[in-house]
Amino acid sequence: MKTRNLPVALCALATLAGTASIAHDAGEETTTPLQRQKLADVPGKTGIVVLVSYAPGQASKAHLHPGSVFAYVVEGEVVSQLEGQPPVTYRAGQSWYEPPRVPHLVSRNASDTAPAKLLAWLIVDDGAPPKEPWPK
Repeated sequence: MKTRNLPVALCALATLAGTASIAHDAGEETTTPLQRQKLADVPGKTGIVVLVSYAPGQASKAHLHPGSVFAYVVEGEVVSQLEGQPPVTYRAGQSWYEPPRVPHLVSRNASDTAPAKLLAWLIVDDGAPPKEPWPK
């Protein structure tokens, strides 16, 4: 598959995913696991793909990711801020990278009227969760 077709393929995968969802909190995002796979060429590491859905005005609590994160906005606009950086608004079709264990201070829907969705691909140690609460 050509690299430029990857976002299209990932969006199709997200659409075809089952209805299993994890709501972290009534006021937070909904995370739908799409795939979890040990990486054959990287012993001790697992790749995780999730679809994160935000209702209008929804936000995540501050948190950490134990591994690298690649995020791609599928729908709407998402505001993201890592510790030591200004907040950035990403629109559908844009993507970014988050290094491991950097506090993710802001992750929210930029709109109070429209939903937002992002596809996240994470690389974590085998058995590690994709997200941990920020201790502060």
